[in-house]
Amino acid sequence: MNPSFAGKVAIVTGGAHGIGKAIAEAFRAEGAAVEIIDIAPGDHYVGDISKKETLHAFAQTVLDKHGHIDFLINNAPPLMKGIDACTYEEFQYALSVGVTAPFYLSKLFAPHFAPGGVIINISSSRDRMSQPQTESYTAAKGGIAALTHALAVSLAGRVRVNSISPGWIDTDYRVYEGPDATQQPAGRVGNPMDIAHMVLFLCSDKAGFITGENICIDGGMTRQMIYHGDWGWRLDG
Repeated sequence: MNPSFAGKVAIVTGGAHGIGKAIAEAFRAEGAAVEIIDIAPGDHYVGDISKKETLHAFAQTVLDKHGHIDFLINNAPPLMKGIDACTYEEFQYALSVGVTAPFYLSKLFAPHFAPGGVIINISSSRDRMSQPQTESYTAAKGGIAALTHALAVSLAGRVRVNSISPGWIDTDYRVYEGPDATQQPAGRVGNPMDIAHMVLFLCSDKAGFITGENICIDGGMTRQMIYHGDWGWRLDG
């Protein structure tokens, strides 16, 4: 057990499954108390973080129980729909989950961080690249990446704030072979622990000089230049 996390309080939004679940389990394994909010039913605080009243109620519940927090992990994923199908209301919902909720939770908890407090925002490599018909998700992930450096400056000296941009992460821990793996410079598809390990590092004292940063964990895919006909790459259609 890492004594630096013993007695610490970590909040993970969207922590009931996928990357969020891996983060929550990693914190628990290192001795932290973990509070999860997720829209899915389960043994955690169940609520829709797009709603202001839910955020207030959840924050009060955590503070009544612990009196303070140490780490806030804004992980809950926004809706992904594209310009052809996404309605005004759906786009607003995606931004509410992906940007407004992280901002407002940061605001609610800001006076209650213990010394050495950290906020980690989970963005996406889609904050810098896109597939067609992904506007709601991409806009939210770009927003939370920018929110990160704004919060880092506003909370300077009180809370460090960083973001992580995962690439292709298979939340079922499936092992891929062939082109799915070899198209990535790291030679494999990622899994949730690749992100959880970085979250714990950024929350540790070892990362004490890192704030306002966005760290892309994508096996190198966003660094690889692709041209039709070069190195066997082809675009059909």
